Amino acid sequence: MHLRLFLLLIAVFILIITERTPRIYRLITQIHGSTNTCPFQISNQSITPLENTKHFLVSAYMDQRVRGYDIRIISIFRRDLIQTLYCLFCCHLSNTTPATVSVHSDHFGFPFSATDVMCQIPPNCEATHVTLLTQPDGVEVSNQRWLPLKNKKTSREEEKTFQFDFTVCISTLYGEYNNVLQFAQTLEMYRLLGVGRVVIYNNSAGPELNRLLKTYSEEGLVEMVEWPIHKHLNPSHGWLFSKHGGDLQYYGQLVTLNDCIYRSMVRSRYVLLNDIDEIIMPYQHDNLKSMMDMLQQQHPDVGSMFHIESHVFPYKFFTKGKDTPLPRWRGVPGFNILERIVREDPDKKIFHPLIKKYFTPSAEQTSVHYVLKMFGQKYKVPMDICRLVHCPTVPQNERLLSQHKDTRLLDFKDKVIDE
Repeated sequence: MHLRLFLLLIAVFILIITERTPRIYRLITQIHGSTNTCPFQISNQSITPLENTKHFLVSAYMDQRVRGYDIRIISIFRRDLIQTLYCLFCCHLSNTTPATVSVHSDHFGFPFSATDVMCQIPPNCEATHVTLLTQPDGVEVSNQRWLPLKNKKTSREEEKTFQFDFTVCISTLYGEYNNVLQFAQTLEMYRLLGVGRVVIYNNSAGPELNRLLKTYSEEGLVEMVEWPIHKHLNPSHGWLFSKHGGDLQYYGQLVTLNDCIYRSMVRSRYVLLNDIDEIIMPYQHDNLKSMMDMLQQQHPDVGSMFHIESHVFPYKFFTKGKDTPLPRWRGVPGFNILERIVREDPDKKIFHPLIKKYFTPSAEQTSVHYVLKMFGQKYKVPMDICRLVHCPTVPQNERLLSQHKDTRLLDFKDKVIDE
């Protein structure tokens, strides 16, 4: 009886000191084996400063498509301060593996750039979290912030079915963006076309748009990712450093697009990278799935990457007549995309961007209008099959090109308008 009481007191004492003393906890786990969860600070933020550097971590994903690596950490690095780094995993607190830093080639001259950090998981390590160190050992790991490791493989991966057929990734919202009417119409268009999830990185939206996004989030169509980049850097309102200044292009647009690809990779068959004023519109099919089924059947050697050409429906052409539903929405901030029925031909004499549609396993790194690194082949979809309908929110630098009446958006009018 006395022996049992003595052992119980010892157990209680060990429990108390291990809860209060991270260093003792670490020593015990090294002696008696690791735990299944990370014992220290877990980051639940979308932007995590990296200790002792000028860099920031965004998210960590399993990615074994590049030989010799297991994980990819989406990051924001200051390009002139790249240093040697090491990956540390929760299952082996005393072991590190060297990291490979890959700064994206498109940074438009800004000091900070979208960056991938690639690492290999140590043998016999069932990793759940990862962090980066500036030296391989001698670091007080209890001060580090740990990222959850996403997209982990399952034992039944070969039987995996996708949760969504299509996911749309929206570039960062900033500047109290409040174009509610266009935003709502576009989301409903996506839904009608077969999109199951829209991922939005929100830095700053207007009050009415925030309420709208909350409603769509509760329904499950929208996934909101808070993106407080202004708390860490001086984000630029433009795309070119020499013209707009700042630390990072367009509030980290390239970082969020790359993160969204990996966030959606294991749950969505296709990932579309759009701005909110853009809709990938099939012209021979009622929805994206039937169009993609046809394209995959006709081009089985492609299988992965499809490019859609962008066409502007200019701001200067409106049709405010009796057949348009604008009076129903008076007082709602924004404009009505159903009034855009004039399409402008792209100017072939200048660079004309394409918008990407990814079959997710093919993309490794992306810029805004083209892919930086990919696996497999790509195919440019003919314009009579699909176009990107671009309805800019402000007047563009209008060019004297030919215009054509295009009422494709009106084919969805009755379903978009709530009778």
